[in-house]
Amino acid sequence: MNINEHMIATMREATRALRDRYKGDSQNGARTAADIIQRTLKKFMPGGADAAETPQAPPMRDINPPPQAHGRKPEVINNFITDLLDGLHVPLNPNAPAFDLPGLHPQPATDTEPDPLARGRFIEGSHTNRFGTRSYKLYIPTSYRGQSLPLLVMLHGCTQNPDDFAAGTRMNVIAEEKQCFVVYPSQAQSANNSRCWNWFNALDQQRDQGEPSIIAGITRDIIATYHIDERQVFIAGMSSGGAMSVIMATTYPDLYAAVGIHSGLPYASAQDLPSALAAMKGGAADSTVSPRIKGIPIIVFHGDKDKTVHPRNGDQIIAQSLSGGTGQTAAQASIEQGRQPNGRTYKRTVHRDASGHAVAEHWIVHGAGHAWSGGSKRGSYTDPTGPDAGREMMRFFSTQA
Repeated sequence: MNINEHMIATMREATRALRDRYKGDSQNGARTAADIIQRTLKKFMPGGADAAETPQAPPMRDINPPPQAHGRKPEVINNFITDLLDGLHVPLNPNAPAFDLPGLHPQPATDTEPDPLARGRFIEGSHTNRFGTRSYKLYIPTSYRGQSLPLLVMLHGCTQNPDDFAAGTRMNVIAEEKQCFVVYPSQAQSANNSRCWNWFNALDQQRDQGEPSIIAGITRDIIATYHIDERQVFIAGMSSGGAMSVIMATTYPDLYAAVGIHSGLPYASAQDLPSALAAMKGGAADSTVSPRIKGIPIIVFHGDKDKTVHPRNGDQIIAQSLSGGTGQTAAQASIEQGRQPNGRTYKRTVHRDASGHAVAEHWIVHGAGHAWSGGSKRGSYTDPTGPDAGREMMRFFSTQA
């Protein structure tokens, strides 16, 4: 049994123990879960045969930490417990620690000054429906005088926010050059303590339900308020935002003309936290990867050294897209090997339909980890040495009206 199978079985067993919280015995439930998880992690922790493959989480305050005598790091055990509680949506007291998915260590920006090339207005707004409220920030390029312009929806990753994501991707600078609106929906910390989009919840994988309904509502608000070319509305995201972008492209093919995914996961690749952890670690189970993107043109970026979201997920997103939708089956694929000047090498695969039109691009950035390729150090989770994912996505989108 590999680590994914071990962890899925272990988390399900621990989940049953944690349900004691609902019966008023939270201390015993957490301690029992800690013991269950600890037994499984013993072989995967430092010193064990599979230590290098163990997913890690940011340090958190201990809740009912296991005894030190066990000889294993209590904060790692605790992180898995808190992951389980988050997946179960267990009510917590105000002093409870923040939750996260493993491997998402906050990476602070090294340059926090605004980019002087993004000269347009960057304004705040919000959208509310029966599933909740999400704020957003909207970039309006200086060239806008009421003419029809494209709109790009950008979904940030865990621990990020619109300002951080805009700075790291430099998408406002690109939008200023290309004359495009960009809206950045912001995940609420009340919905996920690490500000991850909840791509692994069944409700949040459906049209007109949960978070997809709110993101679509924000998109429609912008279209209704400004003169947006409705043929050129696109969506893109990073990590959990990339996974949510796949969901949006799948459930709203009438709203978005194309989708860009960086370090994301396929549609419906997880239905709960255990399956989310397994998908992040080694890719979704083949049985869950079905043709559901409905032929929407797609561009995918993924680093082949990504230790947070396995690069196999990028392969599965492309396979899922090419097998879905009428008339989008690729007739041929061309492969280009390249190198960013003074930077990373990459492989770019372009899939074209029978008419020769590109319907999918897959960029594998060699040596890159879980970071936006070609991004700026002004934001978190960026790799300035890779090909510019933001510009390549905007170039691809411009051909897909």
